[in-house]
Formats: sequence, C-alpha cells, structure tokens
Amino acid sequence: QVQLVESGGGLVQPGGSLRLSCEVSRVIFRFPSMAWYRQVPGQQRELVAMIRDEDDTTYTDAVKGRFTISRDVAKNSVFLQMNSLKPEDTGVYYCSKITPPRSWGQGIQVTVSS
Repeated sequence: QVQLVESGGGLVQPGGSLRLSCEVSRVIFRFPSMAWYRQVPGQQRELVAMIRDEDDTTYTDAVKGRFTISRDVAKNSVFLQMNSLKPEDTGVYYCSKITPPRSWGQGIQVTVSS
C-alpha cells in the first residue's frame, strides 16, 4: 500500500505563505493523480487542488490565484504552495492519491492567525 507523508504545515500570519509537501512512498509505472484536501472541525473534508498531469490542475474557487499545486516526479512528491493566506484557510490538510486504490496521508495542521 502506498504511504503518503505530509510536511510543511504550521502557524502563519494572514497574508503569509506556506508550502506543503507530500512524499509518495512508492510509484509504479505512472505517477498517480494527486490532490490536497482540507478539513475544518465540524465540516466535511473538501477538495482544495488536484493535479493529474503537469498542465492539468484543478482548484476550488476559494484558492484560485493564491494556491499552486505541483509535483516532482523524480522525487515522488507533490506540493501545495499557499500564498496570501487567509484565516479561513485554516484547517487540517490531507494529501490524497486519487488514482485507485485511494490513499490518504495523516494530515497536517495549517493555522492562519495573527
């Protein structure tokens, strides 16, 4: 089973930036489609961004123009660059392997607060 390990979260002030990383333990044949999700207590986990290929990405409206999802196939890693962070971006961020079988990381906390 593929393991996903997130890193890069933390506390940042509004307007600041963070870069989340997700390392994929094992890639066979083709790099899978990957995504970042966000969950706030009491709410459902929501899709933030997805990457299928280098130029095939999707973002939820709330983060368009501020977040960028990317990948480094050579390093088996996916990234989420988050700029101009807002308090409403606070939550636990999960890396997810979309290509079946589905896998999830353990989640990492991002807190945007002054």
